[in-house]
Amino acid sequence: MKDLLTAEEVAQYLRVTKKTVYRLLKQGKIPATKVAYQWRFDRNSIDEWLRRKAVGGVACILVIDDEDIVRALFREVLAEIGHMVLTAKDGAEGLELVKREEVDLVFLDLKMPGMNGVEVFREIKTKKPTLPVVIITGYPDSDMMVQALAQGPFAIMNKPFSCRDILEAVNSFLGTDSQGFKGRAQMRPNNSSMSNRSRKLGTR
Repeated sequence: MKDLLTAEEVAQYLRVTKKTVYRLLKQGKIPATKVAYQWRFDRNSIDEWLRRKAVGGVACILVIDDEDIVRALFREVLAEIGHMVLTAKDGAEGLELVKREEVDLVFLDLKMPGMNGVEVFREIKTKKPTLPVVIITGYPDSDMMVQALAQGPFAIMNKPFSCRDILEAVNSFLGTDSQGFKGRAQMRPNNSSMSNRSRKLGTR
């Protein structure tokens, strides 16, 4: 007899929200059947689906930003779709993670106390020159941006930004379908920027 799960149970099993489960259902990306007009999920089919998803691997994404709300948003949005999310509240902590972990993509705030984004970016390019970086800024025309440009190519995500902007940035670099990692990122030119949509964070 099949071990059938409800939407709530499969959400707990996958450690995501029910909203995510229903979104996956709508997109036809999760195996399910209707039983008495209700969606049910076979645990064995879900396990097989997870194994297929894992074949491409999971991206390790580092967010370096001194704002708690920014780090929390990235963690919520990206962990929900299966990525590993590391966060650092300052440049020094971020560089230690770059050195210690196999990071696939970095989101880096430009304006931070102590070591600023330019200094962090310079160190990243020295330690791991092919590691893709998206610089987050509310001041795209500032002198700090000019200094960062001198260090090498990067993408720009302007504040305020939305959940969709985060997903688009990750998909652009990692070649995903918003559900998983399909390959190591390719560097984009430094004039790349992400659009602004709903659920925006304030400019700083």
